[in-house]
Amino acid sequence: MTQDLPELPPEAFAKPDHHPDPLFYAQPRLVTHIDAAAIAAVTDLYRAVVPAGGIVLDLMSSWISHLPDEVAYESVIGHGMNAAELAANPRLARHFVQDLNAEPRLPLDTASVDAALMCVSVQYLQRPVDVLSEVARILRPGAPVIISFSNRCFPTKAIAIWSALDGEGHARLVNLYLQRAGLARVETRILKRAAGSGDPLTAVIGWTGPA
Repeated sequence: MTQDLPELPPEAFAKPDHHPDPLFYAQPRLVTHIDAAAIAAVTDLYRAVVPAGGIVLDLMSSWISHLPDEVAYESVIGHGMNAAELAANPRLARHFVQDLNAEPRLPLDTASVDAALMCVSVQYLQRPVDVLSEVARILRPGAPVIISFSNRCFPTKAIAIWSALDGEGHARLVNLYLQRAGLARVETRILKRAAGSGDPLTAVIGWTGPA
């Protein structure tokens, strides 16, 4: 599990809830996991970075993808843990259900996707480098993967190291994941700082190298 992160102990990726993840996600949750201002911030980022007309993979998605309504894409492929949530997402052309902690290999062709998204879900990955190496494989040259996160999560399903870190630590950890997965360039952007009761939001973006 930690062969690409030898500096981290195996228990860094443990979760308080040891039951199989599909049990936790068996019931659909048709709710938003960040507030409206944070959603607007991630939508603005997608508007700027995700290529219009491209093929987009929305990893660990649900009933909403936060992509800008006015932008058309060739196809948006959704992945998640609950089929009902994915079926309710109007932006998805197709979708698949898969437990990435059990099977990180993605059922998509190499260099077939123009952008990959992962919104407020990276904290649940127990094999992050394996999963993001797969993301790097399926992305076309020069394509981005956008990983956004806040300070909210399902605490029993978040990995131990995520729960032990603050926001800056989360950004450094995701940077490390992307570097070890072979992304050519990695950048952190603060999309929304914590203010009052509002949700902060940070994105770490990795780009594949040229062909």
